[in-house]
Amino acid sequence: MWWRRRRERELADARAEAQRWYERLGGQITNLHGESPAVKQSLADAGERYTAAGSQLDRAETARQFELARETALEGLYYIRAARTAMGIDPGPELPAVASQRGVGQITQARELDVQGHRYAASPDPGDGTPYYYPGGRIQGRPVPAGWYSEPWWRTALSTGAGVFGGLLLFDVLAGGFYDTAMYDAGVAQGFEGGAEGDMGGGDFGGGDFGGGDF
Repeated sequence: MWWRRRRERELADARAEAQRWYERLGGQITNLHGESPAVKQSLADAGERYTAAGSQLDRAETARQFELARETALEGLYYIRAARTAMGIDPGPELPAVASQRGVGQITQARELDVQGHRYAASPDPGDGTPYYYPGGRIQGRPVPAGWYSEPWWRTALSTGAGVFGGLLLFDVLAGGFYDTAMYDAGVAQGFEGGAEGDMGGGDFGGGDFGGGDF
């Protein structure tokens, strides 16, 4: 049947696309080395995405599952670009945006924020005080702009050790505090006007995937 052949082609295309980005990520990880905290952390994060993408590829049976593996590999390549930036070399060609980055913008100026006696910093550039890169995305429906941060608070704010309720409150303050330094595409910004963070859809942070969902 024609629809079966079409589905087989779509599956083969999705598998090939995911495999292409996965192999590119693996080659970059192998060839890059650095000693600064920002470089080491970015490469470690890229390595985590490489492992996760490989696991997803091994289990994938549908086009959608291969698309998720592709997204994870692309996230890894964003960390590779961050590592290259921290090394002071050409970050390489632009990458396709992943779904979770839509509408979250990026940090455009250095900023510090005090929350419950603890200081957090964000910057558009890597530095000794901001060695943790985040490519932008939504976690539990909350937008986190791309940029360099003083610590990976998007993980620790939601850790079970901090308590779910307290962790979410901390996360809300941080996400809101840094989000107004983000730079939006004109269409996305217009769609965001008048909205509230609490109105944004879900998405989880786990494994190698950043949370999905659209406004």
